[in-house]
Amino acid sequence: MTVSYKMLRASFGFLFGGALLTAMAVGQCGTPTAKYHKQSWRVNDPASLLTQTAATLDPLVGMWHVTLTAEGNVNGPPDGTPIDNALIVEHSDGTELMNSGRPPQDGDFCMGVWKKTGSHTYKVNHFAWGGNDTTNPGGIGNPQGPTRIVEQFTLSADGNSFTGTFQLRATDTSGNVTADIIGTIAGTRVTIDTTIQQLL
Repeated sequence: MTVSYKMLRASFGFLFGGALLTAMAVGQCGTPTAKYHKQSWRVNDPASLLTQTAATLDPLVGMWHVTLTAEGNVNGPPDGTPIDNALIVEHSDGTELMNSGRPPQDGDFCMGVWKKTGSHTYKVNHFAWGGNDTTNPGGIGNPQGPTRIVEQFTLSADGNSFTGTFQLRATDTSGNVTADIIGTIAGTRVTIDTTIQQLL
């Protein structure tokens, strides 16, 4: 009887231990005792990082209504001449997309990169990759080369507007400068309540 009891106790212990290990193996996801496998932690892989985006996003990130206005050009457009009226999206990775108000054949889609240079100051290096000139009134003109716009501006304390300066340098397809314009830039954040009238 003693032997049978010992065997029964040993068998029960074996079964209980096996069941416990199985439960730990099956239920380890999301439990404090979860085992993390090496392959699930890829070093330097941004996709594996967990961040609190609300706390880490730069205040510049978002959508903006932006105007560029000529100012201070001795041989260029007179002060107050509108150069562009655009919608720009600033991304958290330091890139931007711009939908220019210029005609599509002129090159109305642009891209750039931005960098924070101070507590509220930023610099943007922006390119309109190509387009066409306007020498053909009845249609699309000859190809033009890229245009580079360098912007420097200061974001307001509430993060809803910015003002600064820009330099626009347009080139032909060989990189020869065809226009060099300086002026002021102003941006207003686009919100869920922004209307068309506010963008005109």
